[in-house]
Amino acid sequence: MQVQTKKIVNDGNRTVDEMLEGILAAHPRHLKSAEGSPRSIIARDGPRQGKVGLVIGGGSGHEPTFLGFVGKGLADAAAIGNVFASPPPDPILECAKAASGGAGVLFMYGNYAGDVMNFDMAAEMAAMDDIEVRTVLTTDDVASAPRDQRQKRRGVAGNFFIFKAAGAACDRMLSFDECQRIARKANDHTFTMGVALSPCSLPQTRRPNFEIGPDEMEIGMGIHGEPGIARGKLKTADEITDEMLDKILDEMAPARSDKVAVLVNSLGSTPLMELYIMNRRAKQRLDDIGVSVHATWVGNYCTSLEMAGASVTLMHVDGELQTMLDHPCDCAMFRAG
Repeated sequence: MQVQTKKIVNDGNRTVDEMLEGILAAHPRHLKSAEGSPRSIIARDGPRQGKVGLVIGGGSGHEPTFLGFVGKGLADAAAIGNVFASPPPDPILECAKAASGGAGVLFMYGNYAGDVMNFDMAAEMAAMDDIEVRTVLTTDDVASAPRDQRQKRRGVAGNFFIFKAAGAACDRMLSFDECQRIARKANDHTFTMGVALSPCSLPQTRRPNFEIGPDEMEIGMGIHGEPGIARGKLKTADEITDEMLDKILDEMAPARSDKVAVLVNSLGSTPLMELYIMNRRAKQRLDDIGVSVHATWVGNYCTSLEMAGASVTLMHVDGELQTMLDHPCDCAMFRAG
């Protein structure tokens, strides 16, 4: 008999709504919910006339994605779904209305079937309110599809870099065409690989959502427990980091003197100690091939509830993308500049 996991929750079916109440109570300077739509989280200091609006969103359980990236200089609004489930069209539409400043609204989210369906429906509904919507899907997960089928890949922790660049373009009052171009460029230059060591469990079931041996790891597993590309014995931190970087660097193919931004992300329960050990190895590898690091982020940026494991993301940056990453932003769970 499978033992239930321990969680500090009340009613599993109320977890997301109670979380949102707590987030709004903690960050009233940054966030509010749309009137009559508690799953539509709006930046208090974001939307403005003449600015392209940026709406992100997806399932809960990945915090601080998506809620943490709502604020001035990043996303104007985020639509929040149930745990690991897409938000329905209505809260997405309310986000679009709140973010609309008359210059168009950019929808950005991970490439998952439910999200695509519901965001597309919301875009059609927004058009009936004379709000032009364009969509840029994030597809940074190198493990989820072959190189020649990148359009089928999932969006994972690289969302952080991609949303950051797009949010900066919008905040700089660039045109709709330019904001869309920079969002696509950011996605095309971002590559992520992850490793899972143990499963997570949904608040409603409190049972592990996949099985993995006590001495096993799985390279390439998705943030909802989707199968990876290789399962085997647990290796050392350097070996794990090398295995992920080999795949990323093979695809990115940076030249000597190129620059990257680095994100070492916990999937939930992996502590900073282990993430910094991985970051140390990533820096060594990049130094060895003459690639310099423009900026590094280490911590919880795109989690999978309490899953043990981590991901490494590299963004291959040029001057334009550096400018977008360095642009100031002020969100509830993340600040830059």
